[in-house]
Amino acid sequence: MADPATQLYLISPLEVGDDFPQRLERALAAGKGLVTAFQFRVKGLEQHEAARLAEPLQAICAAHDVGFIVNDSVPLAKRLRADGVHLGQDDGSVKDAREELGMDAQIGVTCHASRHFAMEAGEAGADYVAFGAFFESTTKDKGDAERPTSEIIEWWTGLFELPAVAIGGITPDNCKPLVEAGADFLAVSGSVWNGDEVAAIEAFAKQMR
Repeated sequence: MADPATQLYLISPLEVGDDFPQRLERALAAGKGLVTAFQFRVKGLEQHEAARLAEPLQAICAAHDVGFIVNDSVPLAKRLRADGVHLGQDDGSVKDAREELGMDAQIGVTCHASRHFAMEAGEAGADYVAFGAFFESTTKDKGDAERPTSEIIEWWTGLFELPAVAIGGITPDNCKPLVEAGADFLAVSGSVWNGDEVAAIEAFAKQMR
């Protein structure tokens, strides 16, 4: 069966110790052909500890041919020789990240609900743009940020070839409009890790094929 046009981009919970490597292994096995990237997102840890936690997860991703992306930290991405880095609007420039990580690194940029931010990121050489949060999210506090609609995905994919990631509170029950709008990836976290990860992946698969 051909891979779906929209694929999953898993984002880690903040706690990635204990049995999380086993959970990630199960999720990637269940999502073969559907999950193509995993973002390592931990907060408040010094780099050595973050690297220690990342290493087994990075190995699992490599075994499943899933890209391993580090959230926010170019230095950690460089240390791990990760596949790429995801930058928020305050996490530095695409240009500087490219100089540090090389031409093969996948560099993504958070663009919230801003067409301007997305076009700037594309012009700077980003490999993907991320719009969101589309729905209420328990993973990351978006404050009073403007909430985009699926129309921004439709606009972007109609004009640009650069992949678009939809993020924020996405579940199997609400993802269909984003899939139909042409999102290349759905970035998901709580909807997978807050319950049975295999059942969640299978539920997304039903909506995306």
